[in-house]
Amino acid sequence: MSAPDPQPVRISSVPVQLQALEPLLHQVHAAVGDVPALLRIAKDIGQTAPMPGEGNTAKLWELLASVTAVDVAAGRVFEPHLDALAILSQSGVETDTAGAWGVFAAEGPGMKLEAKRTANGSFVLSGSKPWCSLAQQLDSAVVTAHLPDNGGRAAFAVNLKNPGVTAETPSWTSRGLQEIPSGTVHFDNVPANPVGGEDWYFKRPGFAWGGMGVTACWLGGAVAVARDFAAALTKAAANGREPDQIALAALGDIDRTISGIIGYLAQTAERIDAGELDAEADPDDATRDNPSPWSDALRVRGTVAAAVERVQTLVTQNLGPGPLAFDEAYGKRMADLSLYIRQHHAMRDDAQLGALTLKGDRSW
Repeated sequence: MSAPDPQPVRISSVPVQLQALEPLLHQVHAAVGDVPALLRIAKDIGQTAPMPGEGNTAKLWELLASVTAVDVAAGRVFEPHLDALAILSQSGVETDTAGAWGVFAAEGPGMKLEAKRTANGSFVLSGSKPWCSLAQQLDSAVVTAHLPDNGGRAAFAVNLKNPGVTAETPSWTSRGLQEIPSGTVHFDNVPANPVGGEDWYFKRPGFAWGGMGVTACWLGGAVAVARDFAAALTKAAANGREPDQIALAALGDIDRTISGIIGYLAQTAERIDAGELDAEADPDDATRDNPSPWSDALRVRGTVAAAVERVQTLVTQNLGPGPLAFDEAYGKRMADLSLYIRQHHAMRDDAQLGALTLKGDRSW
């Protein structure tokens, strides 16, 4: 049922521009399930991939969407590596960016990672960090840690091959993203290079841009699911079973939904590149005169997440249990995407957006 040839996902480019992605997508297709190979490809593409906010944000998002349309787990490999490179670039800190990078910024109950200044003024990290995807296979990561003096947090570049780093092997029971286990990493006096100052990581506009960049991956997964559905209807018609009105209505709904979020992402990418979303992202200072780009990130994330779930629901309702049970590529895509989309926190994120809206951070 799944389309055999990788196809790019268009956000704003003309078709001839998208053709440049095709060799990369064939590489990704050949490496599905092979995380070391995917990391090698990500490292190569990271040398030339656009950075958000530098005039080609939509092309970056097309790259992420197109890779994820080939394989959702591949998108989950590419996105944090490219995000880490963008963070390091935004900080202006001179850091060796060779190797495969991740971004570890999650917090968990009962866990705390602290940054302590040594006698010579450098920093070391001690403690634990949850949800560290692929930590055992990465070379380095941008890691957030608590500062002991005032409780703030800062970002640091860390060598994950340091002997003070211990990455747990998680009991990953999920069918989704089986190649991308996310476990706890323990740090024991691990040297760390500061990336920006206190709270810079969270207040920089790039934090919001990165949060929106993830949605390009979600979009790519939804496009792949929609392509699966269209391919199934085409195959059925070729075998003499034309789609009924319910199936056609579902396909029309899917087309409207995907077209809508593609247009929304294209418009948002233009606004980022035009400098309209480059204010400091401070949720505690959201007024009409100083809107936080994080409110736009919450709008984009919520809108895309709802659209992806809508596409998944329509496709599964129409195709039924058969492909989930017997089509490996389709079943993997559905499971991977269902887990990936849960990076959006649903009503909790809407509540955060509502608080910003109530403060006046809105356009209506």
